[in-house]
Amino acid sequence: MRFRTRLLHTLAATLFVFTALVAVGLTAPADAAFTIMIRPVFATLGIDVDVKLGTMHLHMAWSAIPSTPSSTKPADPLF
Repeated sequence: MRFRTRLLHTLAATLFVFTALVAVGLTAPADAAFTIMIRPVFATLGIDVDVKLGTMHLHMAWSAIPSTPSSTKPADPLF
C-alpha cells in the first residue's frame, strides 16, 4: 500500500510540474528563453507546435488531412 501511495504522489507532482511548464511556455513572450507556440493551420486542418528552450528549437506538426496518399497501389482496371 505504501508503494502505491508514493507512486500516486509522484504522478501527481509530475502532472503539476508539467502543467506549470506548459502554462509558462504558452504565456511567455516570443523572445524569451522558453516558449511554446501553437498555431492553427487552416489549409490542412492541423496545428503547428513550436517549442524553444534556449538554443534548442523543436517543431511538430499535425494534420487531419494526410499529405501522402493512403495507397500507392494502382486501381484495378474494370475490363
